[in-house]
Amino acid sequence: MSRRVIRLVLLGASLALGTVSALAAGPDMGAVQKQATNWPAIFMFLFFVLFTLGITYRAAKGSKSASDFYAAGGGISARTNSLAIAGDYMSAASFLGISGLVYSSGFDGLIYSTGFLVGWPIVLFLIAERLRNLGKFTFADVASFRLDQTSIRIISATGTLVVVAFYLIAQMVGAGKLIQLLFGLDYLYAVVIVGALMIIYVAFGGMKATTWVQVIKACLLLGGATFMAGAVLYLYDFSPEKLFATAVQTHPKGDAIMAPGGLVSNPVDSISLGVGLMFGTAGLPHILMRFFTVSDAQAARKSVFYATGLIGYFYILTFIIGFGGIALLMSDPSYFKLGADGTTYDKLKDMVGGTNMVAVNLANAVGGPYFLGFISAVAFATILAVVAGLTLAGASAISHDLYAQVFARGRTTEKAEVNLSKLSAVGIGIVAIYLGYVFENQNVAFMVGLAFSVAASCNFPVLTMSILWRGTTTWGALAGGLVGLVAAVAMVVLSDAVWVKTFGHPAALFPYANPALFSMPLAFLTIWGVSKIDRTRRGDRERAAFDAQFVRSETGIGASGAHAH
Repeated sequence: MSRRVIRLVLLGASLALGTVSALAAGPDMGAVQKQATNWPAIFMFLFFVLFTLGITYRAAKGSKSASDFYAAGGGISARTNSLAIAGDYMSAASFLGISGLVYSSGFDGLIYSTGFLVGWPIVLFLIAERLRNLGKFTFADVASFRLDQTSIRIISATGTLVVVAFYLIAQMVGAGKLIQLLFGLDYLYAVVIVGALMIIYVAFGGMKATTWVQVIKACLLLGGATFMAGAVLYLYDFSPEKLFATAVQTHPKGDAIMAPGGLVSNPVDSISLGVGLMFGTAGLPHILMRFFTVSDAQAARKSVFYATGLIGYFYILTFIIGFGGIALLMSDPSYFKLGADGTTYDKLKDMVGGTNMVAVNLANAVGGPYFLGFISAVAFATILAVVAGLTLAGASAISHDLYAQVFARGRTTEKAEVNLSKLSAVGIGIVAIYLGYVFENQNVAFMVGLAFSVAASCNFPVLTMSILWRGTTTWGALAGGLVGLVAAVAMVVLSDAVWVKTFGHPAALFPYANPALFSMPLAFLTIWGVSKIDRTRRGDRERAAFDAQFVRSETGIGASGAHAH
């Protein structure tokens, strides 16, 4: 394996990640000041880190092959995988961002929870089994099953890296603010710690270590959120009506927080956001990778079914936590930075740690400093688990899709491929630290919305059309994926969030904040149109190969063993 090739691949990935993510600016959430050191949080955090590093050490000893590194050897059970999926999906944007949005906007903050959740039936009925029957390590294996390997893997890997970039920004910002708030460290040191830990998890432990980090984190997060929501309801006699009535009386917006339109008032923008979150779920590379870790298609289907229940339950809890924050925190000056006169503060902007820290501050209100420490450590574990999954997905795209299949064209060894994946994990970790530092003051839920738009506009159309439509050809998939990717990113850049608030232009050229309603249909139409006019011999062969692909995708015949291809 050429050192020059390795350097080129890593450099290209780093440039792609840095360039694309530099275009994604969200609303300023305000600066976060350092706080007094939270010793309970530090001890619990250190315990979690040491425990998971022990798991990583054991996993590293058991990761001998590419299958072990990328997909845990296909030996993860459906129930374990469902917890890992939930752990991978319930990110900082979910726990910190959504509760912060509900705190600020009330009922309308639920739009993100709903959008995140309703994508799972699409994954269950359209994607999960077919992905497991057709794929090996990444969703590019599936998209390129009967199409040209080089072209499809390039567009799939590009889509993967762009999604990973947007998603990583959200997680790194959440992690940095959390450590800055709780441990008294500078923001830069905070993101460096997160980046270093995620590199260790992925580079040494691969998918096995990543899976168990996600499982442990899911159990801790569900337990902590359940206790917090239960404590809030207990204070209001388990009456949501009392909770909402108190929130309405306390919130500066009054009754408006119980009505839609407070967060996304434009109906077109609202639909576009929902489309992006719903279909983007089925195009997230770090989620799709999880279906290759189970033994067969039935286990993949069960994984999604169980995970959907866990994730839905969690989002109900975030809604209660958000309203609990309004009812319990807004009237308590100790959770806010006071004005010059020592008494006044803006309830929506001046919270200690910023609005993204509502859940963390609420933990102190209902459970005291030790529960605050626990929730802080859990929130940090949440971020570590998600960034590990993202890093593995990005590293797999570079080593398995780009290097092994495009540059080396299959003429490489498993050892060389896995080594490059580990190097890629280091490179992505360094880029993630840089991005986390640059995008310090961004709303994490907004940033994840951008990742979902790209996943819905590039990855999802290419994947579903290659699986479900006989007429799909390489030229069609390549053109459609490229059009969807460019359109989604361009529309975000030309929207108010970037064109006006970041670049300083007087008016946005694209009137909506969320592009998926426009960019995703454009991708599907391009795939259909270009495939229709593709009359090449290769296109005819690819259409003829659909029958064999269809039989294998529906039955699993030919996919015997853990990872036959």
